[in-house]
Amino acid sequence: MNAATGRRLAGSQHIGQSIGTILSTPLGSRVMRRDFGSVIPALIDQPLKPANILRLYSAAVVAIQEWEPRVKVGSVRRNIGKDGEFILDISLSRVDTGESDTVQIPLGGAQ
Repeated sequence: MNAATGRRLAGSQHIGQSIGTILSTPLGSRVMRRDFGSVIPALIDQPLKPANILRLYSAAVVAIQEWEPRVKVGSVRRNIGKDGEFILDISLSRVDTGESDTVQIPLGGAQ
C-alpha cells in the first residue's frame, strides 16, 4: 500500500517505499521491533566528509541486506537534488526476477 495515497503498490515502487522506510527509521524506535531500521538518521547531520559518506553508504547496504530480502544491492551513490536535498541512488537487482533497477531515496537536508 502506498503510504501517501493508500493505493496499491507493487514491484519496484513497493520495494522503493520499503527501502525508504528502512533507511529513515532510527534503530530502537519501533516498539515491537527494536532492531528494525538503520543508523542513517544518526548520520544525517554529520559533515559531508569522505569518511562520513562512506559510513552512510555502508549503513544503507547493511540495513537493506538485513530488512529487504527481495533485492541485492549493487551500488550506492549520493546525489544532491535541486533544493540541496541529499538523495541516495541505489542500484539493485531483484532476487525473484534478476532484473536490475535503481531507486532514489531522499534523505532530506541541505548541502
